[in-house]
Amino acid sequence: MYARPVSAHKLLIIIPAFNEQGRVGNVIADVKNTLPDADVLVIDDGSADQTAAEAIEAGAIAVSLPVNSGYGVALQTGYKFAARHDYEIVGQIDADGQHKAEYLLTMLKALQEQKADVIIGSRFLERDGHYQPSLARALGIGLFARIASLITHQHVSDPTSGFQLMRIEVARFFCTDVYPTDYPDADILILLHRTGYRVFEVPVQMRPSPGQSMHTGASSPYYVYKMMLSILVTLLRPGAKDTP
Repeated sequence: MYARPVSAHKLLIIIPAFNEQGRVGNVIADVKNTLPDADVLVIDDGSADQTAAEAIEAGAIAVSLPVNSGYGVALQTGYKFAARHDYEIVGQIDADGQHKAEYLLTMLKALQEQKADVIIGSRFLERDGHYQPSLARALGIGLFARIASLITHQHVSDPTSGFQLMRIEVARFFCTDVYPTDYPDADILILLHRTGYRVFEVPVQMRPSPGQSMHTGASSPYYVYKMMLSILVTLLRPGAKDTP
């Protein structure tokens, strides 16, 4: 389901959403006020409410998945849409209002100035204490930040941030079966590093999530197990230097 024809604009902002009626419209308005020339794509991940209708009403392009398939599947659907319609830069922002669209401008500037392939919006890079996760979640984020930093040989402060901006080459790479469709977090940062893509973090401010976000994890034993396994599999893949 498309709300309107796809434009010729070269910037696409993906918003994965599950049961975000009452919030997603405000997020779309925030993005459009910040980047009026960007297209906004909402991937409705099998919502039981009026998420898709609200997205259309707010002027977004909407694609509805027939069943709830998870955060990674929703994002990958957006990447495939971006690749099919020849966008040049792809961003992603959560539908619950946690991310502030104003920082997309900072991220776009960093993408150009750093000659980066991916920019991550980090709520912990400046260590200003504005964002306070639960103790369990903080421990999980800290563990995988340390692992990702050691493997990539660069400081990673927020490996679970879903606030990102990337070039279309990376989005096309994510359309392949290398992309994990359950928890794309620290494992993806490691995969990008081993494949030769340049990833940088920029400091952003985030609001506390008002409810259960699609991008959860980092605190459950299952998440830790799955992420460790995914990182191991990633390390077993040929890296850029190993590929003929």
